[in-house]
Order: sequence, then C-alpha cells, then structure tokens
Amino acid sequence: MTWQDPKIEAFDSVGPVLQCVTFAVGRDQYGVQVLAVHEIKWSEVRFLPGQPDYVRGVLNLRGLMVPIIDLRCRFGQGVTQATPLHVAIIVEIEGWRVGMLVDRVLDIVAFDRRDVHPIPPVIQGSRLAFLSGLVIVEGAMIALIDLPNLVSMPVAQAA
Repeated sequence: MTWQDPKIEAFDSVGPVLQCVTFAVGRDQYGVQVLAVHEIKWSEVRFLPGQPDYVRGVLNLRGLMVPIIDLRCRFGQGVTQATPLHVAIIVEIEGWRVGMLVDRVLDIVAFDRRDVHPIPPVIQGSRLAFLSGLVIVEGAMIALIDLPNLVSMPVAQAA
C-alpha cells in the first residue's frame, strides 16, 4: 500500500525520492524537506513579550527578523535550555522564514516517498498534527514535520 495522505504534499518534490534534513530534539529524530531549509545557524534571540511559550523570540538574519520556535516546547516536552551547541534551522513556511530551535542537525537523507507511513490513527492527537508521516532510514525512525501545521495549530493545554 502506498502513502496517499494529502499532508505529504508538504514534502513533494520532483520524482519519487524525497530528501530531508534530519535533526534531533531530545532522543527523537525529525526531518524537513531539504528544499524548505534556507540555512542553519545560532545566535542570540531577542525575547518578545506576549508570545506563546514555544516562540523564543526573534533572530536578526541580515536585517530580517525571524521568529524562533522551540520545537521541544512546541511538542509539549518543556522549554529548551539553549546552549551554543543548539542550532536554529531556518525554513520557509508559506512565504515566511521561521527558525526551529533543535538540539542538533544529524544528516541529509534520501528515501522513496512510498516508504513514508501515516501516523497511526490510534495515536493521533493535536501534538501529532505537526507530523505528516514516519519513515525508517538506516534503522532510524524519522518523524516528518508538517511545516504549515507547526505554525498554524493551537497548542493543546495539558490536562
């Protein structure tokens, strides 16, 4: 059975092979399509009051103010205590540049789009709506980030 979920369109590229930048948040591995990534960097972030907890502030990227999303916090795992070892992956989401604070970048991987598995319906929830699918590459399970949902979905309140 092949992957038919329309959310995979966020990962569409020419041909059957998808390429993703993979990164870690804690012990978990995630990926975003390489074509969405503009650069990877880290520098001081300027805090802005009144933002959701997962928005760490803005980073000045050559005069462009880029909001930085703490993925650990966005995924409901607490706030990242950022160090110089952490990085921000700057991606484009629907015409806007957004930074994702991650623990470390791992690799660039390629895989056949038919190898992407849907998120099992039994475990789907508001926090998993940030994911468009799962793929196993060289024995590692990588959760694919649905970039538009990452910035548009409200955060579920902890019970």
